[in-house]
Amino acid sequence: MPIKIKKILFLCFFCLVCGFSPADMLGNLLSKHKQTRTVFSILAVDARSGKTIYQRNPNKPMIPASNMKLITSSAALHYLGAGYSFETKIGLLGKDLVIVGGGDPLLGDPKRDSYPCQASNTLMDKIIEILQKAGVSTVKNIVVDTSFFDNNRVHPSWPREQLNQWYACEVSGLNFYDNCVHIKAVRKANRAVLNMTPANDYIHLVNQLRLISKGSSAVGAYRNSTPNKLLVKGKLNQQAGFDVAIEKPAGFFASILNDKLKASGISVRGQLLQKYVKQNNDIHYLVIFKTPIADVLRRANTDSLGLAAESLVKTISAENTQGRINGEWEHGLKLVSRYLDSLKVPKGLCVLDDGSGLSRNNRLTTTALVAVLSDMYKSENAEVFTASLAVGGQSGTIKKYFHKSPYKGNIIGKTGYISGVRSFSGICKTPEGDIIFSILTEKGNGYTRRCINDIAQTIYNGKL
Repeated sequence: MPIKIKKILFLCFFCLVCGFSPADMLGNLLSKHKQTRTVFSILAVDARSGKTIYQRNPNKPMIPASNMKLITSSAALHYLGAGYSFETKIGLLGKDLVIVGGGDPLLGDPKRDSYPCQASNTLMDKIIEILQKAGVSTVKNIVVDTSFFDNNRVHPSWPREQLNQWYACEVSGLNFYDNCVHIKAVRKANRAVLNMTPANDYIHLVNQLRLISKGSSAVGAYRNSTPNKLLVKGKLNQQAGFDVAIEKPAGFFASILNDKLKASGISVRGQLLQKYVKQNNDIHYLVIFKTPIADVLRRANTDSLGLAAESLVKTISAENTQGRINGEWEHGLKLVSRYLDSLKVPKGLCVLDDGSGLSRNNRLTTTALVAVLSDMYKSENAEVFTASLAVGGQSGTIKKYFHKSPYKGNIIGKTGYISGVRSFSGICKTPEGDIIFSILTEKGNGYTRRCINDIAQTIYNGKL
């Protein structure tokens, strides 16, 4: 008899003898963490056999928050494959400098550029270096083509008041620097000074900060009716830094490139244009920047970068259609839904509204999440998918959890959070065998995350 089955039988026998059922154990955890009013859906299965180890409301539709990214990234591997790369093409069309976007969410991504395997010079520096090597000293227009995706850059279900947040940034066929700027406020000579990274003239900051001598800084940037005009408000003691989502990212890219070209001695004589560029032999491509899908999956699942997940949905659309040139949410999510159908996920229980989980209209079941995780676990894409997940005590959104042995490095997965909703799904890598689990909660409180972590550890220990 397999060791895993023996352990399950022993625990069941132990629970019966001692008068503790799995329900009792969970009840004790919920009571301990003041979760009696929180709604839970839990499913844990043996990764190899698929045998159910524990379940509680597994078919109850719940808001998944960022656990939606697991569905999106799995579907992306299903449709695009582990060998897929996002491409951004730089070339010359006559005297115009042309940039054709391919939906790459990590173009100029500051975190990816800091990976050990990446070159130290920035994307803009690389473009200038290539132009100089090609003998280009003057260009007419800078033309950006974003038509790989449609022009609906903001999802209609996202909270309007959160659109300035990094996790709600616009999604474009040409993205740059996570479609954000980093604003740093510093106290200098008894005044508040603002700096932006990357430096640019595209975003206009209005400094409305108030200096304080006691207490902590509390600073934010807020939009108004003028695009890319940000009001920086709050109180500043010594310094504060934060990321802010920008509008019209393709224009942001073109504006910064324009400034960089001029600073390097390359003249720009015309305009900054956004339009469709017909792909033909008239374009002389100088370079194609490529980002492997593995990097995008890692930013989506380890770091919970919403832009990465939403770009995956639109790319699924763009790469799996006939007669269409624009990737779009609606079409991409239909294809993701078909992927769930192929896994025999019960119909009518899941609602897919976006790719990142920011929309509160999404609904998933733990049955659906476990089905997707099980499919990835057994597929040829298993290694790439598993490597994209956060690792307990080591990386991503669960780096600060599961520090102790045996959990450190052995509980991997994806967390999720929006107001009132917390989730965690992944894999417990135990000595007796792997366990795939999913935990969704609604109507939680400040103790819910700790309770979820305890449930994951209890699953690891085989006590549920």
